[in-house]
Amino acid sequence: MAESDALLARLAAEHHGIFSRDHARQCGLSEREIQQRLTSGLWEREHNRAYRFVAAPRQWRGAVLAACWAGGFRACASHRSAAALWGLAGGSEDFVEITCPRWNRARHVGLVLHETKAFDNLDKTFVDRVPVTTPARTLLDLGAVCGTWTVEAAADRAVRLRLTSVDELVRTLHRLGRSGRNGAGVLRRVLALRATTMGRAASEMETRLLQVLRRCGLPDPVLQLEIQMNGSFVARVDAAYPQWRVAIEYDSDQWHGSVEERQRDSSRRNRIFAAGWTPVTATFPDVKAGGAELVTAIRAAARPFGVRNMR
Repeated sequence: MAESDALLARLAAEHHGIFSRDHARQCGLSEREIQQRLTSGLWEREHNRAYRFVAAPRQWRGAVLAACWAGGFRACASHRSAAALWGLAGGSEDFVEITCPRWNRARHVGLVLHETKAFDNLDKTFVDRVPVTTPARTLLDLGAVCGTWTVEAAADRAVRLRLTSVDELVRTLHRLGRSGRNGAGVLRRVLALRATTMGRAASEMETRLLQVLRRCGLPDPVLQLEIQMNGSFVARVDAAYPQWRVAIEYDSDQWHGSVEERQRDSSRRNRIFAAGWTPVTATFPDVKAGGAELVTAIRAAARPFGVRNMR
């Protein structure tokens, strides 16, 4: 049965190393031959309905797919596993997390299971052959297992990459976000804060910056602002307060390591200053620690404009 085994191996490779009993039969293997391969140790059962060639390396996506097959046709990757498949903040490949209507089998190590009947076909799609919740449903679910910062960063990236939209998130909340549903409150708060600026943050660092400034009593800055002088382009800055002519830039030593790049950054800051703006540096350690240095610098730059009472 070498030909059948080779055919099954090719099929398994297309499914991250995983195949089903039905796949084995379709490739020409009988029930006796299937049992022989299991008994001899050539195959290994991952979950009910899902198998793996022992010689093939384990893959995280294969483990997710196997769990989904075991959960039935409505099961799919969700929460942190879905975020990992979509490349969003909060994603983790340290375990497998799925949602299905009901799981009647024994629990497995490394499997996080969510059982729910509140699941619509609108909420399911595929990434690389793996069934997964849509980006909008993923963001709602993520609020049940992650904090507001993580959901905000994930939503920013999802909207920026056009995986979803603010309108779609609002519709998902309206359809599924009844009072008390896990995750709905977090996503609702994120949209209340960022509905008009969602997707404009260019990175998780920018999202974190917005949250730090907000907690310190400052308004949200304008992101990716283009500074001009006498109608000529000067620079595009990461964030800015035009009302105070404050330009916020990320630490060049953190992101640009070469001497030439640091020299270009210094020249750029000089041009910003010459245009009548105060350049302020945001370092990752300071922002991560709460942004005390950054906020102090912004407040100092805003004082000439009569700003005194920011907490």
